[in-house]
Amino acid sequence: MLARTAKIIDGIAVATAIRTECKERVAALATRGVQPGLAVILVGDNAASAVYVRNKIRACADVGIHSVRYDFATDVAPDTVLSTIEELNADPTIHGILVQLPLPPQFATSQVLRAISANKDVDGFHLYNVGGLVVGDTVFPPCTPYGVVKMLEYEGISVEGKNVVVVGASNIVGKPMALMLMQRDATVCICHAKTRDLAQFTILADILVVAAGKPNLILPQMVKTGAVVIDVGINRLSDGKLVGDVDFEGVRQKASYITPVPGGVGPMTVTMLLVNTIASAERSAGE
Repeated sequence: MLARTAKIIDGIAVATAIRTECKERVAALATRGVQPGLAVILVGDNAASAVYVRNKIRACADVGIHSVRYDFATDVAPDTVLSTIEELNADPTIHGILVQLPLPPQFATSQVLRAISANKDVDGFHLYNVGGLVVGDTVFPPCTPYGVVKMLEYEGISVEGKNVVVVGASNIVGKPMALMLMQRDATVCICHAKTRDLAQFTILADILVVAAGKPNLILPQMVKTGAVVIDVGINRLSDGKLVGDVDFEGVRQKASYITPVPGGVGPMTVTMLLVNTIASAERSAGE
């Protein structure tokens, strides 16, 4: 009997297909004199944040979205950033506003996120959008869980009636991921850092989504044979290697599908930011 090896879900290929659709939607808007616009605010000199912002700006250019970048010093007064957000809220050429996190300690992050208009909150972090997930009527779903949903759809993996275990209860990934899968009629369990005997939950999962930020947290003996494993984690080891939260080589021998790190969920996060920005432009154009 041949050993099972999971099909690798290629996030780059899925993202490329979606970006092709994005270009078509941008072209359709152009015929009506509208170009989607994204404003990106970066505060401080966090190296990782700078890389993420560059990637987002490059992705915008790739599909035809106009982007504007605002850079502020680490010691900037929060009111300065808040007043910039107010101006962008009122700017009809800007359809999405993104504040790159984390912010320096003088900021109350929740206050900054609340300042962004819910209609331009393309990251999906505004209280209105988060609350909208609960009732199934959000303006913009958060980009990373939205990307996971699109990957499952792309591969034809149904979540209806499936046991889904989400490991990690963050506001950015874990909680919204659970809510979005519940909307699609999955039976969802959320585990987190204080969950006792994690394996007794993960072994029941038909679909396992891991976003805990711990390398090799999920080992083969914790995964049901034939499960779909989505690894959202991204960790840099001491040797510089990037890995997820899942023991990839071990778990791929048991799973039916698995996402790699890098090249899995990561490319989807930026792509769904583009999708949300275009959707915002379409909405403002009356579509």
